[in-house]
Parts: sequence; structure tokens; C-alpha cells
Amino acid sequence: METNRLRRIKMRHLSAFVETVRCGSLKSAAERIGLTQPAISKTLKDLEDILGVPLLLRDRGGVTLTREGAVFRQFAEGGLAALGHGMAALDALGAGQGAPVRIGALPSVAADFLPDVVQHFADLSPATPITVEDGGIGGLVDRLRSGDLDLVIGRMARPETMTGLSFTPLYAEQVIFAVAADHALAAKGDLESVRAHRVLYPPPGSAIRPLVDRFMLTEGAGSFPNQMETVSGAFGRAMTLGPAQAVWIISQGVVARDIAAGRMVALPIDTRSMEGPVGIMARSEEEPAPAVRLLRQALLEAVPAA
Repeated sequence: METNRLRRIKMRHLSAFVETVRCGSLKSAAERIGLTQPAISKTLKDLEDILGVPLLLRDRGGVTLTREGAVFRQFAEGGLAALGHGMAALDALGAGQGAPVRIGALPSVAADFLPDVVQHFADLSPATPITVEDGGIGGLVDRLRSGDLDLVIGRMARPETMTGLSFTPLYAEQVIFAVAADHALAAKGDLESVRAHRVLYPPPGSAIRPLVDRFMLTEGAGSFPNQMETVSGAFGRAMTLGPAQAVWIISQGVVARDIAAGRMVALPIDTRSMEGPVGIMARSEEEPAPAVRLLRQALLEAVPAA
């Protein structure tokens, strides 16, 4: 009976299910994979009939996962990801290369920690192509689930989004208030004095936003009068070092090299409550390829001794 069910499940079933969950509606999923809405609805109904359980609840607001659907999702995503890895490995083999390793990194990791890791990994596995993409935590985790990325390095995503994923801590990172070295607040700025300046604040969905919001609430500070939300490292650096002389609330790793070079300083504000772990996120049900295991080794070896 179990073998018969497996034989009846096709790639189109898994693709339709995973894309519908990711998009949140049949209409959007149908557009993404080139089907009509009735066709994707029938494909999903066929899958539910094969499995003998409802996977999705449908209403005018879109779709939501049932309990069974939430369980099946991680295995469907894992199966599609494994097939994607297999095809990438075949393409690389045909080109005379090792299978590529694809890394997603939060900006703080991409700017400070990861460059040395990539250099070390190149020594361990010189024939392995590697790609690095930075971005917000939500998008990176979605791409990890779908198989577009092999690992994501950064602060852990919200617990409710970590189902089916593992997290291996690497090091702790601070959130700081950064300003240009010649800023008026550089030597003596406190939280109250920051209010008179333009402030770059992490946007909703960013990994550090909940920490910063909680810090501000604890300090009784409220929002800043001249506050701008951004996740862009290039824009934040330009606003902080340029004529705007902004105060940038940011993970220390993003500006660590600017601080080391004397271009920026961290204001003397106690932000220890915003410290949090940076680590490796991976699909927990998947056996990593040899090159991915070597990359994990390079990441762990790069962590400074406590």
C-alpha cells in the first residue's frame, strides 16, 4: 500500500503543493508554475486523495496548512531540494567541476565573517564552485527550504519559521548604534541625544528588528522622530558616512571593517541585551553533500576562540 502511494506521487504534485504553500494562494502559485488555477486545484486534490489526508484549507483569503500539511511540507520541500542538488551536481560534472555550494548570508555575516571562510574553503576544496548571496532572513530561509541554497548563515529566523531546519551556533553578535568617526555624537552620544539626528532603523522582517524594538521598549524610548527604515548595507553606509551623518542601528558585523579602519565608531550605549547567536541554518532531514560538510568545517574553524 505504501509503495503504491509513492509510485502515484509525481513531481507535479510536489511542485504544486510547495509553490502553493510558498505563495499563499492558488492563483499566485498557478502563475508561478505556468498552470491554470483549476489545473493546480485538481493537482492538489489528486495529491490529497493519494495521501488520504487534507493538506490545505482553502478560503477567500488564500490557503493555510492543515496539521498534516505542515508535516508533509518539510518532506516535500526536502525531496524537491534533493532533486535540485542532483541536477546541479550533474551539470557541474559535465562541466568538469565539483557540485556547487550555494550560501545565503545575512549582511553582517557577508561583510565581516564570511570572506575569510570562503578563502579557507577554497583551500579545502579548490575545485568546488561557490556562490554567496546576502539578503533578509525571511527570503533566505524560504530559498533554503526550496533548495536554492545549501546553507544560510546568520541570526536564527523566528522559531515558527524554523520547522524542518536546524541551527548550529557559531558566535554571538552585538547590535550597535554606529556613526561616522567625525560625528558630533562620536565621543559622548547617549540614547536621548540620538533623538536629534536621523536614525536608520531595521525594517520589519529583518533578523534584528524584534531585538531593537524590545530594547527601545525596555529603555522607554519609543520611536525616533526622524527615523528611516532600511536593510541596505550600501545605503546605510552612504547615509552614515555621507553628509546626512545618520545614526545607524545595525549588527556590528556589517560595519566591523569600517570601525577597524577608523571610519565609524560605536556609540557608548549599552546594547548587550541585543546580543544574539549567529549560526548555520540547514535542512535538518537532509544528509549534506561532501562539499557542504567541508564548508561547515571551514565555518566552525573560523570562529574565534572564546
